[in-house]
Amino acid sequence: MLVEDKILPKEINNLYEDLVKGSYQILNEEEKKIIKDSLIIAYNAHEGQLRKSGELYIYHPLGVAKIVAHDIGLDCDSIAAALLHDVVEDTKLTIKDINKAVGENIGKIVDGLTKISILRKNKDYSVQAENYRRMLLTLHNDIRVILIKIADRLHNMRTIEYLDEIKKEKIASESLYIYAPLAHRVGLFNLKNELEDLSLKTIEPKTYKSIKNKFVKSQENQEKYIESFKKLIIENLDNKKIKYSIKSRNKSIFSINKKMQTKNISFNEVYDRFAIRIIYPSSKEDEKFMAWKIYSIISDHFIPNPARFKDWITYPKVNGYEALHLTVIGPENRWVEIQIRSERMDEIAEKGYAAHYNYKHGETKQREVDIWLNKLQDVLIDDPQHAIDFVEDFKLNFYSEEIFVFTPKGDLKSIKSGSTALDFAFNVHTDIGTKTRGARVNGKLVPLSHVLESGDQVEIMTSKNINPSVNWLDFVVTSKAKSKIKSSLNIEKKRISIEGKQILRRKLKHFKIKLDDKISISMMKFFKINASNDLFFSVGNGTIDNKKIKQFVTDYNRSFIGFIKRRIGSNKKKVDKINKSDHSIKFDKLIFGKDQESLKYSMASCCDPIPGDSVFGFVSVNDGIKVHKKDCPNSISLRSNYDYRVISAKWIDSQSHKFNTKINFTGIDDLGIISQITSTISESMKVNINKISVESNDGTFIGTISLEVSNTVILNKLLKSLKKIKGIEKVTRN
Repeated sequence: MLVEDKILPKEINNLYEDLVKGSYQILNEEEKKIIKDSLIIAYNAHEGQLRKSGELYIYHPLGVAKIVAHDIGLDCDSIAAALLHDVVEDTKLTIKDINKAVGENIGKIVDGLTKISILRKNKDYSVQAENYRRMLLTLHNDIRVILIKIADRLHNMRTIEYLDEIKKEKIASESLYIYAPLAHRVGLFNLKNELEDLSLKTIEPKTYKSIKNKFVKSQENQEKYIESFKKLIIENLDNKKIKYSIKSRNKSIFSINKKMQTKNISFNEVYDRFAIRIIYPSSKEDEKFMAWKIYSIISDHFIPNPARFKDWITYPKVNGYEALHLTVIGPENRWVEIQIRSERMDEIAEKGYAAHYNYKHGETKQREVDIWLNKLQDVLIDDPQHAIDFVEDFKLNFYSEEIFVFTPKGDLKSIKSGSTALDFAFNVHTDIGTKTRGARVNGKLVPLSHVLESGDQVEIMTSKNINPSVNWLDFVVTSKAKSKIKSSLNIEKKRISIEGKQILRRKLKHFKIKLDDKISISMMKFFKINASNDLFFSVGNGTIDNKKIKQFVTDYNRSFIGFIKRRIGSNKKKVDKINKSDHSIKFDKLIFGKDQESLKYSMASCCDPIPGDSVFGFVSVNDGIKVHKKDCPNSISLRSNYDYRVISAKWIDSQSHKFNTKINFTGIDDLGIISQITSTISESMKVNINKISVESNDGTFIGTISLEVSNTVILNKLLKSLKKIKGIEKVTRN
């Protein structure tokens, strides 16, 4: 038997005693034995393994199990699984061994944790993003897998100082990218805050230290103020004979920094750095009544800010959070946030909704978290998006605020803030979303792009003849809607592409041309299309019609004859021509990103790129942008694990490359002046006009011209030429 091999050392046994003693849930003797057996199995399996700190590896699963038991408050099986979460991946033990030793329930959780860790390293995937996606897929099977995974990451973050800088950066970035949003979604707010603070401490240590020092300096005065304010609250509540307790909480350092950045304010301007929580005992039936009673007492003595009031009791958050939030003007005219919760609500806020309901009370009734999990699964199944796109979409939904709208029958639906009528249609059901032809909001006909507000009553009108169009993607904001629209469009595109291929084959046969890969490539070049499926789709939907196909055939036959003639020429001339062409291109500049910016960079020593190579930029921690070849040995690793730090890059000939710019001009509206302006531009070398707009008003005019220019020298010459035109008063570059 696995549990009889060795007896635990005294220190490890003491940690076990601390683990079960501090467990949030009451454990019976049988459950304690299961946890003890799991620890023995883990201790024996990890024998000889050390962490980067030099300590025994068993301290890690013990640390994870403690978070699971004390901070999240999960059950016996979860604690045991936390102790065993690495044994299958890192040792010789199998799931069968675990099933046999401690039971299949624990084995299933360990199996889920193992599957998350073993990733298929495919060059087309981001490992981070695919890891996230896998976790979400696992979540619906047993949410405990996710909760333990979050605990695992938190413990790794707590001991991150022993790792090298690159590893630190990777783990901290993942924590912000994946685990903190996930902890937020499942209601583990304390863990979410700690993950964010530890990540900030790792990635931006100076910022973290600066805010922390300011916190420490202001803490004494802050504590005095809180205590004086609490006395006023206590006095008023005691007079009404209310039973309660009061806690205070500080805003996390990460949240303060985020608020400072987004609102461009100083530390002292962050007024909600602390909050007061009033927690009261109550039966489930009287919770709402008691919350509003306490609110009434407080608002009788302090002026609340109506713009900062949140009723999360009437409309709980999807992650289960319930409370009344109000912000009042306290002494010295300082804003103070007050949170009013029952003991049950506080328990959920501290430990997480899923843990409280599903594993503390064993309730089987479908609640908000289960509803969310079902919606999640609906989005995940057969989702066509690349993993990175999927994650970005879902992350937005994780942190988004919610609004509440009504169906025509009066049912209340929760949906992401900023959602449109079409988002709501998909929220109700996928089939309704894909067949939506219109919507009524509060009885009035509105466009599908209409943004909903809390309290709206929404009626969706459908038609069997309607199919999603590509422009729907421009105004939906929820992951489910985006996913289902893309999926529907892909199915329809595939059908049209198959038909288009058959049509093209028949039409080319008429011209005695056989449709094969060579012809497909030629047509793609002719019509400037990147993929064969897009070519067939264009034929199927009529974009490439008979006339355009004839044009291709004519060009193809002409090119074929020309090819034969060119083959007759001498090989020497061919070589000379190629060499001349090669040398005419002078790659002397690198540009980055969609905006084609010139940025500071250095060449990566691992692959030594030279001008003309296919390259990409990688934003390093200490050395700015490093330029790597696309076939660099480190390329796959960098792109998969740090895709958010990769930026596109390409070499250009600065003399021949065109840059987009705008010039503005004002002047007197004389006859023919616009003609003079355009003539001056057209006569300039290497300048193309993309767009021109002119407004005339009482004898004067204002104009803007979008141009393509090779460089600033040419642009400056052009500006001087335009200024010389009679009637032009002012010419400026945008």
